[in-house]
Amino acid sequence: MRAVGGGTSALKSGVKRLLGRAGFDIVRSTNNLGGVDDFIPFEATMRAAQAAGLSVGDHIDEVMNGTPGATQATIDELRALGVFAANPNTVLEIGPGSGRYLEKTLKECSPDRYEIYETAAPWANYLVDTFSVVAQPTAGCSLAPTPDGSIDLVQAHKVFNTVTFLCASRYFFEMARVTRPGGRIVFDAMTETCLDPTAVVAWATQGGAGHGSYPAAMPRRTCVDLFATLGCGLEASFLAPMGVATTEVLVFEKRA
Repeated sequence: MRAVGGGTSALKSGVKRLLGRAGFDIVRSTNNLGGVDDFIPFEATMRAAQAAGLSVGDHIDEVMNGTPGATQATIDELRALGVFAANPNTVLEIGPGSGRYLEKTLKECSPDRYEIYETAAPWANYLVDTFSVVAQPTAGCSLAPTPDGSIDLVQAHKVFNTVTFLCASRYFFEMARVTRPGGRIVFDAMTETCLDPTAVVAWATQGGAGHGSYPAAMPRRTCVDLFATLGCGLEASFLAPMGVATTEVLVFEKRA
């Protein structure tokens, strides 16, 4: 979203306040997909986190989103479901942004290789320098540099409710492709489980004007049925905070 004319500063300020409540890590990208752009600036966020004495991820949860502990709560749920029990040796994350889920994932397991697909160069460079992850070339909806069946855990958090339906769907094919038999696929989507009338009213009246593709709904049955055709069965799901309502985290296992 880009403002034009004299209202630029006020509009940008309003957008940042809105996205501070949204709970996802969208950052400036030179490859703008579905109208998502420029929402968690690197330098300003780093300065604010340091001034508050918080990690970047905790600053985003506590200060920007107003949902203290939300990221950790998701990780705790995944731990309880056994996602980290096998100590995945290879992990791939789509759209890690500030790395708030990445950082907490690395406290749960010690993979030999952690790949990221991140379009925002400042954040990608920061994650490489800080966590020694591997930043792969990003085409926007492809994981082409990653070989078939090579990843134990593929995850994406607060990504597929910010991009278009087709972009998300193309990523789903790729996620199934790169996951090894027995591996897990974890992501969240704003499914109909999250969209009862009260939630729809909240989005329509409190969620702001939106910005292009956000918030993007995704039919739950579409996800489950599509992954089933790709050899992946739904193991579990749970709700997590997002914006003025929730998003649904889905956990799939790639069958042998």
